[in-house]
Amino acid sequence: MSEKKMSSSRRHHLKSVILSIAATWIQQEKKELAAAKHNYLAEVCTKPSFSGNQTTLMETCRKLNALIEKTDEERYDLSVKVAKADKEIEELKFKVIDLAGVKKPTLRKVRMSADAMLKALLGSKHTVNMELRANLKQVKKEVKEEPAEAVGDWRKNIEDKADRKKMFESS
Repeated sequence: MSEKKMSSSRRHHLKSVILSIAATWIQQEKKELAAAKHNYLAEVCTKPSFSGNQTTLMETCRKLNALIEKTDEERYDLSVKVAKADKEIEELKFKVIDLAGVKKPTLRKVRMSADAMLKALLGSKHTVNMELRANLKQVKKEVKEEPAEAVGDWRKNIEDKADRKKMFESS
């Protein structure tokens, strides 16, 4: 079953009707909030009577000052509670991140020759040559000569031994 599409003029008319109804609801809600605020202030903050002598006015000022101090203390307490709650929220966010950990992306297999891989790593500036032996330096091996007396090589001291033999033979 195919449903008929609504014409654009009908859709525009329905949209404007819905928006006008929403606008009236918003205005009504604002009026209700203003009335509730006025009623609350009338209950909490009664209008002081300024008629009378100086002592009654002084008493009224003291009462107002006490109310101001009480309200200020409540505001401070609430601000401290909000700051503490914000700090706890931040700590919990860090804990969630730590518990979740860093997700490793899935690695895909890429077919690439060793030359292409080295070129990708080193950049296009460098020429890549897989003949590693060509880049090695030639090192000449030096033979260290050892002192004859330390090792006690008999071939070097053969003349001394020959003299000893002659000494024993002659006696």
